[in-house]
Amino acid sequence: MAKVALGFVETRGNTGSIMAIDAMLKAADVDLVKKVEIGGGYVTAVVRGEVGAVKSSIEAGAEAAAKVGELICANVIASAHEDVFNLIGIKK
Repeated sequence: MAKVALGFVETRGNTGSIMAIDAMLKAADVDLVKKVEIGGGYVTAVVRGEVGAVKSSIEAGAEAAAKVGELICANVIASAHEDVFNLIGIKK
């Protein structure tokens, strides 16, 4: 089975999240798998794809979010375990 990377960008505020998602999808061949509003204005966007593509997209998304809002964090899991996909409710 191919290794699939997951990338996460968390912002405070929806505008930063939308800008991050737009930048991530334009920067590399990744799929947006989830956008989660967790309360208190915090929004997490999750993408998946090949490791290099996910890293590039997360860098672009974090930069875009920071320009218009508050970037909380940006992370990449290079080879996510099957249980991680199950935990966040998405298919590998």
